[in-house]
Amino acid sequence: MTKKNLEQAIVNCLRNGHKAFIPYIMAGDGGLDQLKDRILFLQAAGATAIELGIPFSDPVADGPTIQQAGERALQNGATLSNILAKLEEFYEEVDVPLVLMTYFNPLLSYGLSNFAEDCERLGIAGIIVPDLPYEESEVLRDALKETDLAIVPLISLTSPKERIAKIVRAGEGFIYAITVNGITGAREGMNKDLDEYLHTIKELSNLPVMVGFGISTPEQVEKMNGMADGVIVGSAIVEAFREQDLELISSLINASKNKVIS
Repeated sequence: MTKKNLEQAIVNCLRNGHKAFIPYIMAGDGGLDQLKDRILFLQAAGATAIELGIPFSDPVADGPTIQQAGERALQNGATLSNILAKLEEFYEEVDVPLVLMTYFNPLLSYGLSNFAEDCERLGIAGIIVPDLPYEESEVLRDALKETDLAIVPLISLTSPKERIAKIVRAGEGFIYAITVNGITGAREGMNKDLDEYLHTIKELSNLPVMVGFGISTPEQVEKMNGMADGVIVGSAIVEAFREQDLELISSLINASKNKVIS
């Protein structure tokens, strides 16, 4: 596995005539004993990669659904350490790239070098750290430079073009384009300025551009796929697992396969 593994998984979708789909789940929500079944279900359902949330006590980017999932996970005793230990039990059965979404403090508590070593052993493909801005990310880049973990950058709607260009140049795996101003969570409508924003990112980036935040229905998946290389869906997936609505999860994933590239 290389740093290109995550990027290549998305590119393969595009070559096969459909867009990528990355579901987000909160590790430990429902108990860590559910983690294997949920990951393998998403893999079998056709997920391109899986974003695995690490619960944190102060999740500033997360909306109510994911915050509550994180609280449940913490109450279940989920920590970065025992999440990685659980992954070690079945990681050889996972064929799709796994991307950890974690705040920076758990990484510091774990130890950056220990984290790099353990993720490399488990074949983790990428990491997203929403509270670590590009300008302060050098310490993490140094810790992971000898590993195959891609550091996936987040780009907000309010980022000026000059800053987008810097972030994109340092990006790995894919570019995570945030489609709303604010926190995660389902929304009825999308921002009207998305076309220009995504056009700017795609113009500057050699990496696939995935969109996320606020996407919760198959119709929104198809609409956003018309503007980007794929979508990331979090709150709707988290809630569907809680409600045991596996059919909804499958319909969200299948919506990306409905968008044929012309």
